[in-house]
Amino acid sequence: MAENPEVQCLVDGKTYHVDEGLYLADLSTTIRQRVKSDYPEAKVTDFICGHHLLKYRLANVDAMINSDLKQSQKINRKLTRAMQSDDYEITDVNETLSKSLTFGERVADDVARFGGSWGFIGIFVFILLAWMLINGLQLFGVHFDPYPFILLNLVLSCIAAIQAPIIMMSQNRSADRDRMAAENDFHVNLKSEHELRILHAKLDHLSQNQIPHTLEVEKLQIEILSEIRSELAELRDRQE
Repeated sequence: MAENPEVQCLVDGKTYHVDEGLYLADLSTTIRQRVKSDYPEAKVTDFICGHHLLKYRLANVDAMINSDLKQSQKINRKLTRAMQSDDYEITDVNETLSKSLTFGERVADDVARFGGSWGFIGIFVFILLAWMLINGLQLFGVHFDPYPFILLNLVLSCIAAIQAPIIMMSQNRSADRDRMAAENDFHVNLKSEHELRILHAKLDHLSQNQIPHTLEVEKLQIEILSEIRSELAELRDRQE
């Protein structure tokens, strides 16, 4: 049996040595399918020479690169549209509320702000102590509210009755502010979620398709370079 038998190439019908090409069974699935698409009657036992095999390998490399490029461009377009989309309104809460602020609401905010401060507590305690000392000890001859300070209780009740609804008015405005801020957060979170979905799709494409294709392209490049080197070596041998 010959060490290097000759076989017929599927493409051009010429005779080549076995080491000058490959059988279809030894090819990758994608390249074998490309050959069979041009030659439907080809079998896995058929032989293809290195010259024509190089064409199919290069076509396979181009197809993988173009496929990855199209998919990446498609995902990038989706991501760009998502980042540029302004189909919802982000409200400036402070500006909106300040424009719609009435005089009564300003007063309610000021009263609520002052009523919840240490300054108000200090002034209120000072007034209570002064009221009780003046009326209890009859300082300066003043004795308009004797013990048990019924008038003081009436004044405190009136202040509490007036202050409570004013503070509630301010709290209602705070609730409106919180509601508008929550709506803004919802829209921002919705947009962020949409962008993250696209980024995940891009990462999945890189990990599942583009990186394996890159490795396969590198493998084909090494095989092609190896064949070119072998052909150059044969040419040198023939010239010698």
